[in-house]
Amino acid sequence: MELTNEFRVGLPVDKAWVVLTDLERIAPCMPGAELQEVEGDEYRGVVKVKVGPITAQYKGKANWVERDAAAHRAVARAEGRETRGQGNASATITATLTPDGDGTRVDVATDLTITGRVASFGRGVLADVSAKLLQQFVDSLEADLSREGNDDPDVRLPPAAGPEAAGASDAAPSVRRIESRPAQPVNLTEAAGPAVAKRVAPFVAGLFVLYWLVRRRRRRRG
Repeated sequence: MELTNEFRVGLPVDKAWVVLTDLERIAPCMPGAELQEVEGDEYRGVVKVKVGPITAQYKGKANWVERDAAAHRAVARAEGRETRGQGNASATITATLTPDGDGTRVDVATDLTITGRVASFGRGVLADVSAKLLQQFVDSLEADLSREGNDDPDVRLPPAAGPEAAGASDAAPSVRRIESRPAQPVNLTEAAGPAVAKRVAPFVAGLFVLYWLVRRRRRRRG
């Protein structure tokens, strides 16, 4: 499914480009996301999602497909699997940055494929949720920049992704662990609001009943 969003950051486009293409820096601002390790240009971690009483955790990886600093256009590929094997997700995310007054507008196009319990929400619900989560990300990023007093971030551009960069060294990249606080699960029902909660209710009720039956059978066996 295709999702489109846009947001604005209060930085000139060149500086916004540096910040937004630094995955290690912005990962803590992403709702439910926890970056755990980096190997070369591959970033690995988890995303936690809560649906009513049920919490799902997707373990996966992300890497740059393209970073065009001149055009301020970046493409990333992310994929993950639910840790209990009940679904998976993959996405190709294209972000284009354009000057907007004294700030920058960011247009985000996401080509999303998702299976499992979260997929039952449907495109309309996921579009609503993605817009609200993106706003949470922007608010968190702005707060992070304010805390650092970093209205003038280092504008050194990250190395470009591509065959030339990949072949720059024959040595295998080492894995670097990232020390970070565990992420809090994204509550999809709360993020989507009452209108979506009404659609989600039958699904959550079904899971709740199933969970209760499983526990009851286990108690009887015990």
